[in-house]
Amino acid sequence: MNLTRREWLKASSALIAGAAATPHFTRAAEAGDAAAIDLGSRRELFVDTFLIDRLTGVELTLHKPEAKDVVLVCDAPWEGNTSAYYTLFQDGDRFRMYFRGSHFDEAKKTMLHQFACYAESADGLHWTKPELGIFEFDGSKKNNIVWGGPGATHNFTAFKDGNPNCPPGARYKALGGAPKGTTGLLAFHSADGVHWSLLTDAPVITAGAFDSQNLAFWDDARGEYRAYWRIFTNKVRAIRTATSKDFLHWENQADLQYVDSPVEHLYTNAIRPYFRAPHLFLGFPTRFQPAHQQVEPVFMSSRDGVLFDRWSDALIPITAPKDRDGNRSNYMTWGLLQLPGQDRELSVYATEAYYTGPGSRVRRFTFRTDGFVSAHAKAKPGELLTKPLVFAGKELELNHLTGAGGALRVELQDASGKPLPGFALDDCNPIAGDDIARVVKWKQGPGLSAHAGQPVRLRFEMSGADLFSLKLNS
Repeated sequence: MNLTRREWLKASSALIAGAAATPHFTRAAEAGDAAAIDLGSRRELFVDTFLIDRLTGVELTLHKPEAKDVVLVCDAPWEGNTSAYYTLFQDGDRFRMYFRGSHFDEAKKTMLHQFACYAESADGLHWTKPELGIFEFDGSKKNNIVWGGPGATHNFTAFKDGNPNCPPGARYKALGGAPKGTTGLLAFHSADGVHWSLLTDAPVITAGAFDSQNLAFWDDARGEYRAYWRIFTNKVRAIRTATSKDFLHWENQADLQYVDSPVEHLYTNAIRPYFRAPHLFLGFPTRFQPAHQQVEPVFMSSRDGVLFDRWSDALIPITAPKDRDGNRSNYMTWGLLQLPGQDRELSVYATEAYYTGPGSRVRRFTFRTDGFVSAHAKAKPGELLTKPLVFAGKELELNHLTGAGGALRVELQDASGKPLPGFALDDCNPIAGDDIARVVKWKQGPGLSAHAGQPVRLRFEMSGADLFSLKLNS
């Protein structure tokens, strides 16, 4: 189901008006029947219009990641030209990667083998494939195969479980496809992320198509597991979600909905909570073009895990470096990493050279930190006015970028739109430059603490500027 943007705005307003009892909203007596969004001290990204009341000369703009170097080539005999479905995450002082090692014989038109494989890295740039000695290939266990047992070798997708009540023996979990003759997703667990076993012999999720990268994670902000997997809806590849308290029994199944987006085939989903704002879900689904079998990742975001705001432009077009203009050769992996010493950028990874081989590859791309979407103003000054907000904190922190001659100022208003004394636009020291965490200063120097807990609006005057996120620091 898709909603027009007008329908979504109406639904969003109804949500705010009816959610006074939730921790995200509070009633605003000064604002009449309006409800103020309770920010607390959390970070908010401008990936959608949730905070925005009015834009004048400002528009939300999608940003695309910058291509970097190839970090992995799947050239081992048990890997090959159709290695795929990569998962990457940080685990302490190292990074882990799981993927399908597979090769398609073009002459025989058949997949020769499929295994779940493993690699690791200290920096996210240089990856090694350890000899694990667990599963045999061609008479030898000198390989990086972590699963070659029943099912799951096609799309084994692992994660580290952040559930504080998770037993040590199941600190790592995974979903993977069931063996032939059985429909659904199997659940796996591991104590070390390398040696895996089944949690149960029967599939834990059974309604779906599953021939994709199906994933799950612990949603710490809501205290539950959430899964996303592939389904078909009216012969269109789509995405379904569900929640669970124990990773075995899944409920609240729902097909994803979108704000003002066309019906398109979506293959993988790559959805995860954003670690800098974990109440937000970010996704990098792969759009599939059946006419020529090409794929390209796009960007979407959600506040409830079901209704997503999806952008139409390809994040990584098939013209990006290199070998992407082919059958299934441009998947985004499931991974969003902040590498050591790189607080200003985020690393994502995408595939290339699928089928063309002999080994498929993974290339790193980088976003600015929080830099998926911005409120963008051209050289002519524009304004962004927020809805009534309630915050807890004493200073306003911005992630912003201004071009030559660009500037940004902030005004603090009461809920009715009247500037608060000492916080008018003319009281704000102009902001320019490139900062991930710039604290806004007003000339008289009053802190924001006096207005904490009260409904206020933020008015941004912008020219030649991008505003990516804000945070109220306590």
